[in-house]
Amino acid sequence: MSAQGGNGNGRRSRRRRWIVLGSAAGVLALVIIAVAAFRPSHTIDPEKLAAVERGDIARSVVATGKIEPLSKVEVKSKASGIVEKIRVDVGAKVKAGQVLAELDKEQLQAAVAEARASLEAADAARQAAEASYERNLVDAEGPDVPFLKNDMNRAHDLYKQGLIALNVMQDAEKNYQLALNKQTSAQRTALVSKAQVAQAKAQVAQARAALANADENLRYSIITSPIDGVVLSRNVEVGDAVSSILVLGSQATLVMTLGDTSEVYVRGKVDEADIGKMRLGQPARIVAESFKDKSFAGKVTRISPLGDEKDNVTTFEVRVSIDNASGELRANMSANAEIILEEKKGVLLIPEGALLFDKDKNTSVEVPDPKAAGGKRKLAVKLGVSNGVKAETISGLQEGQKVILQ
Repeated sequence: MSAQGGNGNGRRSRRRRWIVLGSAAGVLALVIIAVAAFRPSHTIDPEKLAAVERGDIARSVVATGKIEPLSKVEVKSKASGIVEKIRVDVGAKVKAGQVLAELDKEQLQAAVAEARASLEAADAARQAAEASYERNLVDAEGPDVPFLKNDMNRAHDLYKQGLIALNVMQDAEKNYQLALNKQTSAQRTALVSKAQVAQAKAQVAQARAALANADENLRYSIITSPIDGVVLSRNVEVGDAVSSILVLGSQATLVMTLGDTSEVYVRGKVDEADIGKMRLGQPARIVAESFKDKSFAGKVTRISPLGDEKDNVTTFEVRVSIDNASGELRANMSANAEIILEEKKGVLLIPEGALLFDKDKNTSVEVPDPKAAGGKRKLAVKLGVSNGVKAETISGLQEGQKVILQ
């Protein structure tokens, strides 16, 4: 019995040792796993790395606006009437003096005929007035008065000598007085006739002006282009009534809008913080919404001297002109004009997201370094031109070197 009990105790003792050893091994494994889990890793996520590249960079200001033609003209008629013909359509290129539209000439021609008839009548009245004036003028001179006066004087002498009777002398006096009265009356009539001649001449001048105006209106019925350009809009159709700009001014009917699109411009707004950096002639790149993959060269041609304040923000209007000989850019296209303030080519560039600044505004970046604490180290860098996305690196880095994005 004692031998069997001894064997049993031995087996239990070995089992306990194995259990203890197994538990110790498990604890050791857990410790190793925990240590590995909390050990810091010096590997940098590749997505947080960027390479120093060589390229071009520009510092610029963007003005957003619409494409506008160099010159734009609203064509209105000087004559009133009904549109009879339209010679051009939207998009057509036109030359100065080219016929754009024609008005119905029937009423205008009738007005010319009426004015011509009125002129002829006025001229006939003038001729009659002048003839009457000439007759009255002759009577006013009294050609018989001197002779009748001599007859009267001679009759007085003969009567005194007793050679003629009293009634003969009285007849001579009467004839002289009648001639004198006739002369005075003719002089007054001549003055009236002279005024009538002046009035008739004025009526002739008035009728001639009316005829000239009617002739001019007839010519104005043919509406021509005042400039070389393109038809931007057509605002009337055949049969529409057109009012005269000479009568209604700015309220007159708009016939067409023309524009010279050989050169266009973007009129945009620039913040007052950037306006001091701009000057006339500065180069610009224009990108239109319709040509997002293509840019057009332009230059600053106007900087407004007066700012516009809205919502406590002051902006200045800037015009950037573009040569548009190809005609690709069209009026009212939305466009962005990137005005180049400074540009450099073939320089080292890094993303601005990699930059670090200390309290003294010194600039540095972090680069991967497995030997350094945390697997990275700082490098001081000197910057040049920045565009808000990338920055020029003047010193501190080499092409192809990796930097860590913050």
